[in-house]
Amino acid sequence: MRKPRAAVGSGHRKQAASQEGRQKHAKNNSQAKPSACDACAGMIAECPGAPAGLARQPEEVVLQASVSSYHLFRDVAEVTAFRGSLLSWYDQEKRDLPWRRRAEDEMDLDRRAYAEVMLQQTQVATVINYYTGWMQKWPTLQDLASASLEEVNQLWAGLGYYSRGRRLQEGARKVVEELGGHMPRTAETLQQLLPGVGRYTAGAIASIAFGQATGVVDGNVARVLCRVRAIGADPSSTLVSQQLWGLAQQLVDPARPGDFNQAAMELGATVCTPQRPLCSQCPVESLCRARQRVEQEQLLASGSLSGSPDVEECAPNTGQCHLCLPPSEPWDQTLGVVNFPRKASRKPPREESSATCVLEQPGALGAQILLVQRPNSGLLAGLWEFPSVTWEPSEQLQRKALLQELQRWAGPLPATHLRHLGEVVHTFSHIKLTYQVYGLALEGQTPVTTVPPGARWLTQEEFHTAAVSTAMKKVFRVYQGQQPGTCMGSKRSQVSSPCSRKKPRMGQQVLDNFFRSHISTDAHSLNSAAQ
Repeated sequence: MRKPRAAVGSGHRKQAASQEGRQKHAKNNSQAKPSACDACAGMIAECPGAPAGLARQPEEVVLQASVSSYHLFRDVAEVTAFRGSLLSWYDQEKRDLPWRRRAEDEMDLDRRAYAEVMLQQTQVATVINYYTGWMQKWPTLQDLASASLEEVNQLWAGLGYYSRGRRLQEGARKVVEELGGHMPRTAETLQQLLPGVGRYTAGAIASIAFGQATGVVDGNVARVLCRVRAIGADPSSTLVSQQLWGLAQQLVDPARPGDFNQAAMELGATVCTPQRPLCSQCPVESLCRARQRVEQEQLLASGSLSGSPDVEECAPNTGQCHLCLPPSEPWDQTLGVVNFPRKASRKPPREESSATCVLEQPGALGAQILLVQRPNSGLLAGLWEFPSVTWEPSEQLQRKALLQELQRWAGPLPATHLRHLGEVVHTFSHIKLTYQVYGLALEGQTPVTTVPPGARWLTQEEFHTAAVSTAMKKVFRVYQGQQPGTCMGSKRSQVSSPCSRKKPRMGQQVLDNFFRSHISTDAHSLNSAAQ
């Protein structure tokens, strides 16, 4: 990577604006330095020339007054330098992603906004393989609005946070049926009118698709801002979160708000990473107080800095600064810039257990397995799964309850054929669920041809393309591993079975979560919903 020195150059693609006036304003100012009012937005309580909607709320003014200037951008020069350096770096180093290529050629703002909604639902590494298929199947809001929930769940399967797919379709239907087919144009109206759209998603869509000068804070942006301004306190706390949103609004470039927000996210994702930041490649290293603190500590440790060092430090007006590293967690020399921020201990997920059974019978097109549909609300709403029951304290009670559940869907079954195969542990965002996996193969019996509503028989091929969760795919792999002549494992599954215990794989890595750990950090800005 190259570290650019210059500010924003000429000839850059302008952000699409929701109104002709804003589009003209962006065009006229794309080559000019931001005005004092642009740069001071968020630094002072009132600015006569500030754009409407950027005036700070009273609680934000009080917050700023109680914060040391050490954690703020205090003048126009700093803000201008930050914008210019970040955008220049982004223009040279941004990743070549399919939705960015699509946006360059997409003139329909509603279609551009729709694509952005899809992208805000999960991480880039996770969504990239789903995005193309999704946009090919439903290229417009109207197409998505006319789809069934079953189709949405089927294409969403594997992404996790399944309620987001459902809410995405609910939003499409609302736009088509109630809003004349046009997406709301501002962050405020997006958040007010569309189900499941929170502050971060609304700001990202409004700035990227419609050119609104509004800042955003996700986990990557929060980390960048915390390090640049040496904020060591927990970024998910209310006080720190408010401060970060204020900084994001202050910094966002009014001429290229969408590019700026994407650049800040890109910097956090590729350079200012959680554990191994690449500070030498950072375009805003010279403005980073965390980096300055590292250099100061290194000089102190080497004895090169003596007396009263001429190094700026936090000096709160009264008492302990609520943005600095907490007293209970002082500076750790081995962490460097990773000292910022310190995250609060994550609440462990609630632990639950259940028993589930793969029921198989022969069919004309090969073996069939029974799936039942979950309720339309709650965890994994509307998805399909193997018949399951809650955990019972004894093996005898467990088998009895599970057999009753199976017979509710498939009629009389031979209890002696029910076999315990092992267990699967899958962690959702807030629940650690242990599945006791059973199998029952119907051989030499008349196949079950009719099932009640909410159940269906699928071939193994159909199962892999159905609307089933990642957890159920893990369960099925355990079942497959117990069939004659097979012993299958998975690096993405935490499973325990007689087969896997007999032939353990050395060095096999256990991956409980489908998403990387930083998702929970972003919960306050991504408006996380129950799965």
